[in-house]
Parts: sequence; structure tokens; C-alpha cells
Amino acid sequence: MHAPFLESPILIPAQGSAPTLHLFGHPRVVHAGRRLEVPEGSKRLLAFVALNGGWVERRHAAGTLWPEGGDLRAAGNLRSALWRLKAAGIDVLDSDKCSLSVREHTVVDLYVLCDWAGRLIAGTATTADLCTFRWRADALDLLPGWYDDWVLIERERIRQRLLHGLEALSRHLVRAGRCAEAVESAMVAVGVEPLRESAQRVLIEAHLAEGNLVEALRSYDAYRGLTSRELGVEPGRELARLLHAHCDPGRRPAARTPDRLPAGG
Repeated sequence: MHAPFLESPILIPAQGSAPTLHLFGHPRVVHAGRRLEVPEGSKRLLAFVALNGGWVERRHAAGTLWPEGGDLRAAGNLRSALWRLKAAGIDVLDSDKCSLSVREHTVVDLYVLCDWAGRLIAGTATTADLCTFRWRADALDLLPGWYDDWVLIERERIRQRLLHGLEALSRHLVRAGRCAEAVESAMVAVGVEPLRESAQRVLIEAHLAEGNLVEALRSYDAYRGLTSRELGVEPGRELARLLHAHCDPGRRPAARTPDRLPAGG
């Protein structure tokens, strides 16, 4: 494995001897080239602090994670979870009498990915941000199988942010003339949420940008069939207009006709 990537779908800059906390997939820590498995009794604590911006009050963490048995028992469970982390050689949390925080210089994959998406969405992406590596649909799977309320809310917020980031990435790549990569990035977003029209749109735009009208029409037909089966509706008219603009008589494939698009589109 190429060390700087640390199992992330995008480049995580090297941070010297700093550990990296991964929350996509199952919680784990990579430090000095070694993968450290987080003890079961400490995973929720580590994830809770990270998902709360890297800082949380001890009482709030204990009460949320161990709501049964009263404050004293919750506080004891918290101390045990911290001890297990130290015993496993995972030194990524600072704690005092009042608070818990992610230790300075610890790299958190969640923060890196959200910052990456934010730059793409804001139009401030760097050249490095346009480098895509190993993107798969499951790369966006934050803490799979966890159903705590505090996880569900953050999972959906982060999923939306990363989907917007992937869509922005595809458009940036089209403008850079890297249409094949743009198609791949859009397909990841479509794979995560097939009914998401904005993701389908950037995929079709990428196909059109590289001159693959038939591929664009095929993607549209597949999406139209999906929305019909799942929702009983047609795709939005703007998507239909996008294709109509490219389906003039001189360019329309013989196997495709405009009546395959919604009437009035």
C-alpha cells in the first residue's frame, strides 16, 4: 500500500508521525505504517468525539453513549473506554475533567474528505483535489451498521456533502478536458444514489462532453426506467432539455428518436 494514501479514496497528506483515524468503513487507526484495531468498548467513544467536531464535554459523551444506569455508571464506562484505547496503543484523544478532544495533529479521514468536498463545491479546488484514487460507492459508507441517532444524522449530512463534492469534481474534470475521469466520478455518485437527478445530470454532461451521445441517451433511458419503476414519475424537464439540445437532426443516432424523451421536454 502506498503510505500517503492510508486506505482513503483521496490523498491524505503525510503528517509525519501523526496517527490517522479512519471512520469510513469500521473505526481503525493507522500509525507508523501499522493498522491498529480499536477495542470494541472504545469504538463508539472515538467516533462520537470525532463526529462532534473533535471536541465534546465528558458528561455529554457519557450520557449519550451509556444512557442506562445513571451518571456514575456512565462516567465509569467512559473511563474504561479511555483506558482500553491507551492499552491498545491508540493515543488520539486528549481528556481532562470536563472535556474530550481529538489530539492535535491527528489526521481524521472524515475531516480530510469533507474539506476536499468543500473546496470543490466552493470552486477553490487545487490541482491535487482533482486527482481521484480508488473511488467506490462503499468509500462513502460512514460507520456502516451503526444506527445510533447521532450517527444517522451525521451520516446523512456527510453523504450529501460528499455527493455534492463528487458532482463538482466531475464538472471540474470536464472543464479540464479529463472526460473519462469525469464519467467515472459521476458514476460513483450515481452508484451511491441512483435516483439522484443531479448525479445523473453530471454523468450525462460528462458523456456529452466527450462526444458520446449514445452513451448519454443510454444513461438517460436507464434513469427514466428507474424513476418510472420506483417513483412513477418522469425525469425532470431540464434533464430532457439537455439531451434535446444535442439531438438535432444532423447528430441524432438512427436508433434513437426524440419521442423517447418526455413529451413537452
